[in-house]
Amino acid sequence: MNKVFQNAPSALSGLLFDGMTIMAGGFGLCGIPENLILAIRASGVQSITVISNNCGVDDFGLGILLQTRQIKKMVSSYVGENAEFERQYLSGELELEFNPQGTLAERIRAGGSGIPAFYTKTGYGTLVAEGKETRQFGDEWYVMETALHADLSIVKAWKGDRAGNLIYRRTARNFNPMMATAGKVCVAEVEHLVEVGELDADQIHTPGIYVDRIVEGVHYEKRIERRTVRTRDGVGEGQHA
Repeated sequence: MNKVFQNAPSALSGLLFDGMTIMAGGFGLCGIPENLILAIRASGVQSITVISNNCGVDDFGLGILLQTRQIKKMVSSYVGENAEFERQYLSGELELEFNPQGTLAERIRAGGSGIPAFYTKTGYGTLVAEGKETRQFGDEWYVMETALHADLSIVKAWKGDRAGNLIYRRTARNFNPMMATAGKVCVAEVEHLVEVGELDADQIHTPGIYVDRIVEGVHYEKRIERRTVRTRDGVGEGQHA
C-alpha cells in the first residue's frame, strides 16, 4: 500500500466533506500541520467541527479557517490568542465545547484506545461538570467524560518514513501522537520523509499502523505565538550578574 502523496491537497483528496469532524494536532503554533490546514481552507469544506488544543491566531494556523467561516464548532482547551475566535463565539456564530487541557488530552487518548468514557476529578463542582454524570469513589467525587473521535486526524511530525512511522520533536509531541490514533483516517505531514528502515525503531512515537497517508510539507513558517525577550547579558529584573 502506497501511503505517500505528492502534496497536501492530494493527501486530503476524497476525505473532506461538509459537517465532518477533524482533529488537528499541535500545541499553540508548535507542531501544527501548516500545509494540511492550508489545503483544508482551499478545499472550501464547510461546517466542520475541529478538535484541537487551540485555534491558532487570527492569520495563522487554524485561525485562517475561522476567517473563511469554515469552522462551525471548536472542541478546545485554550482559545485566548485569537480575536476573531472571541468575536465569533460572543456573537453566537461559533460553537465551543471547552475542556480542561488534561481532560481534552485524555478524551482523545481514550478515543484512540477504545475506551468509551472515564472518570476524572477535574472540573467537579464547576461549570465543566454541568449536565454530566458524576460518581463517588471512596471519599472523592468524579465527573464522567466521554471519548473523542474524528472523521479525520491531521498531524505534524518531524520525520516520517514511507510506511507512516513518525517521530515528533519536543513540544510537537503534545496532542499529535494521541490524535493520530483517534481518527477514522490519519493524514500525517512531515518535515523530512525518509525510506523505511532509516528511523531508529526505538525512537518511533507513532507506529505506521495508525497513519493512512503521509506527505512531506514545504515552506514552514513555524511562528512563535508569544515572543518574549531578555537583555543581551541575560540579566533581567531582580537578577544580579
